[in-house]
Amino acid sequence: MTTLTVFTIAPILMGGYLVGSIPFGLILCFLCGFGDIREIGSGNIGATNVLRASNKILALLTLVFDAGKGGLCAFLVLYYTHDPTLSVWVGLTVTIGHNFPVWLGFRGGKGVATTFGVLTFTAPYIALVVIGVWMVTIWVSRVSSLAALVALPIAPILSIFLTNKSIFFPFLTLTLLAYVRHKDNIKRLAKRKEPKIVLKL
Repeated sequence: MTTLTVFTIAPILMGGYLVGSIPFGLILCFLCGFGDIREIGSGNIGATNVLRASNKILALLTLVFDAGKGGLCAFLVLYYTHDPTLSVWVGLTVTIGHNFPVWLGFRGGKGVATTFGVLTFTAPYIALVVIGVWMVTIWVSRVSSLAALVALPIAPILSIFLTNKSIFFPFLTLTLLAYVRHKDNIKRLAKRKEPKIVLKL
């Protein structure tokens, strides 16, 4: 960690959580006339459910904004503090905010896009591998949850070899958080009842 005091770090972490709590998928669908995304499809506020409930443009925007809020917060902390470990921890609080947003009664998304954003701005080489595996898996299986569950564990493993080892634990926490949020998906995958998404070129 940096020489910043706990009185400085705590507000930074809280700020990350509040930014993460902004439900872009919900806002975009509401503004574009698709109603409350929480009452459509899986009820999730992330890009996959936005794709099911609306269209590819809104899904892409949701993906960009959800990834962007994690990446931007992590980048700003890294830029101003030069502390890669703190930047990843802030990225984790953004992801927690996305998953458990205070504005929505702590019922949010699953944090995959936000986690990808954090990875991209804190460990770009690892992000390339993780996103590459995610893309291949989702193309082959057409199952969004499976792609995330396969790709995300790569991040903490590679962090041991390719980056500062101090970011291993926050990367591991991000992965475990994603697995907890996908517990219902894991049950459906085990029963081969997880719905697939339609991919079009």
